[in-house]
Amino acid sequence: MKKIALTILLGIMSLFAHMAHSNDKLEYPVVLVHGLFGFDNLLGVDYFYRVPSVIEQEGGTVYVAEVSSAHNSELRGEQLLEQIALVRALTGKDKVNLIGHSQGAQTIRYAASVKPQWVASVTSIGGVNWGSRFADVVRNGVDRDSFSEQFLASLANALAGLIDLLSGKATAPKDALQALDALTTEGTLVFNQKYPEGVPATYCGQGRMRDDNGVYYFSWSGNKAWTNVFDPADSPLALISQVFDEANDGLVSACSSNLGYVIGNQFKMNHLDQVNQTIGIHHLFETDPLTLYRQHVRRLKGLNL
Repeated sequence: MKKIALTILLGIMSLFAHMAHSNDKLEYPVVLVHGLFGFDNLLGVDYFYRVPSVIEQEGGTVYVAEVSSAHNSELRGEQLLEQIALVRALTGKDKVNLIGHSQGAQTIRYAASVKPQWVASVTSIGGVNWGSRFADVVRNGVDRDSFSEQFLASLANALAGLIDLLSGKATAPKDALQALDALTTEGTLVFNQKYPEGVPATYCGQGRMRDDNGVYYFSWSGNKAWTNVFDPADSPLALISQVFDEANDGLVSACSSNLGYVIGNQFKMNHLDQVNQTIGIHHLFETDPLTLYRQHVRRLKGLNL
């Protein structure tokens, strides 16, 4: 009888401990930042599909940044800094946790490098931290200052303009050529020299979890372009992935995504799975992308961030 009573007591204590853990709050708000041709919300669909609600369930306050869908990472970073200043004013918190996908990783790295006193952590998801082979192929496939370059740029800028219009930021500046240059290997290496925090010393290596600027750096990504036959985005990503000679997510190589403490770069996820697109369709035998966000919020809470 005593054993049963003790077991029940321990069970109740465990339940309350779990509830206490679940109710823990993140110290600093989270700001999500999209990548190239991205958006905060487009016709009712979030870019980070269902991610904000998961973060809120784990005790976080979430904001989704509105930055240009196509431009260089420094300009997008300046736009982000303006919004971080607003979040700081609204919440009374002096720092934020930044999470960026694809080019969003460069965008948040810029903000953390320029204003480290405003940033608690940087998390790169499928980030272009060592360049993209696909961006290299596109950039090298068109002569600079040619008619073809200008024509293709006008089409890309028109797409960016449509995305910005439908997502409520029609006046955002756009320059697809500058965005493309920022994502090439050459452009990324120049960016890394200016903003080196969190960057591993060697390709595919681990970086420092906490850099000299006091900011924590994390990253994760996938290495599969084709992950679910029912996802319409998988076919074009699988086709693009053929330009790579190493594991990749369809747009960025697994090793290129490494930044700071690498949580993992071998998840069976493509570039869109990492933000739970298309509408949550992902590999049936891999961790749910939302689980990674949930675990990461708990990781940040454990570090009092």
